[in-house]
Parts: sequence; C-alpha cells; structure tokens
Amino acid sequence: MVSVHRGGGEMAGYPENCLESFQNISSKMPCIIECDVEMTKDSVLVLMHDKTLDRTSTGSGLVVSHNFSEIKEYYLEDNFGYRTNFRIPTLENTLDRGKNKVIFTLDVKKTTPYRKVLELVKSKKAENFAVIITYNANEAIEVYKLNPDVLISVSLMQENDYYRLKELGIPDKNMLAFIGTREPKTEFIEFLHQKGIKTILGVLGNLDKKAAAKGDEFYDELIKKGVDILATDRPEAVFSRIQKSN
Repeated sequence: MVSVHRGGGEMAGYPENCLESFQNISSKMPCIIECDVEMTKDSVLVLMHDKTLDRTSTGSGLVVSHNFSEIKEYYLEDNFGYRTNFRIPTLENTLDRGKNKVIFTLDVKKTTPYRKVLELVKSKKAENFAVIITYNANEAIEVYKLNPDVLISVSLMQENDYYRLKELGIPDKNMLAFIGTREPKTEFIEFLHQKGIKTILGVLGNLDKKAAAKGDEFYDELIKKGVDILATDRPEAVFSRIQKSN
C-alpha cells in the first residue's frame, strides 16, 4: 500500500494535514493517510505538523498557546505559500470523515499526550482504522497499556529491536514495523513476516529523490523485497508502480 506523508502537500492548492487533501488523494487510490496531531491550549486535538501555526496556516505562534476558537478561524496554506480556503481540521472530524474510507497513522507530537489521542480513538471506535506512531520502546509500551486494541507503528531496524518490544509484552499482532528510510534487507523483512508483522518503509526523502532521478522503476526493487507499505511524498508515482507489479 501507499502511505501518504502528512496526507499530501506536494500538489499546489492542497495543503498537508488537510481534509480536502485527504479526500483528493484517497479518491485516486486506496491509501494510508499519515497525519500529525497537536493539541490546543483548551485541549482540542488538531492536525498540524509544526509546533507553530506560521508555516502552514494564516495564524502565527504556538498551537498550544491558542484556543481552538482562534485556530478554527485560520486558513491553511499549501507548501508553495499560497492561502487556500481550507481550515485546520480537528482529529475528531478527521476520524469521522475517514471512517470506512482510509487508514490513518497518527503522528502524535511531543506536546500532545498519547492518552488524549487514545481516548478519542476509543470513543470513536477507530481502533480498526487508526494506527498510533511511536518512536521508541517506552512510547510503544505506553500506548499498548493505554489501549491494547490499537495497532502501533514501532521502529524496528534490527532483530534486537523486535525482541526488546517482546520482552516488554507487546504482542506481534499489535506491531506495524517501521523499518527506516534506507533500502532494507530482504532477510529482515522475511523475519518480520514470519512473525505476522507488516512492514512500512519511509521512502520519503532520499529514496523518493532517488526514484525521481533514476526513474520510478526504482520503487519496483523495494516492492520485490517484500515491503508492505511505502510511506512517500510521491504517492501517485508509487501507486503506479504497485499496480504494475500486481
């Protein structure tokens, strides 16, 4: 599958972390939407990658310094600096709109408690379409203890990383393995597949650039290695190669 980094943003007129961008890309292909969760001063969960509003909206300052009543008045700007007519979405509205349409991977930012996000996921019965992203074993076990029914994106770069999570008590069925941003080893992918664990490779950045320079056929090599999900800033190019490989 294709995982769309920040839900899009590389197309003019469609900002990152924007419901209209999610709708645009998901109408073209079945996909996973990776999006970022920040919390406002009055504890409303919104989609925003940065700590501040400046880069991607008409607002300014820290997200956590604003009440949602202020934030909802701002417009989103695309990655080319143009203001759109789209507003900053809440996570609640995002989950409501995406149900039965896409899978979300939620990148919970440092100022936002996992507890708040998981409370909302549970209340929306979104465990079957919302994956929680973690970056280390401590975060992974915190998420698992808060809700043992969610799928957790865990960083697994080598076999020792897997065994550490197992020692902490995280079952294989709760793991989605993020295996980094470099070309993976087929043997490691096979090791995880033997455990029933799907893999996600971050091709965003260097690997996307390599494909753009060498030709999109470069993605074929990664697909042949057994990667299950490619997280990318070039979703249409990746999806085209997935279709041709099937």
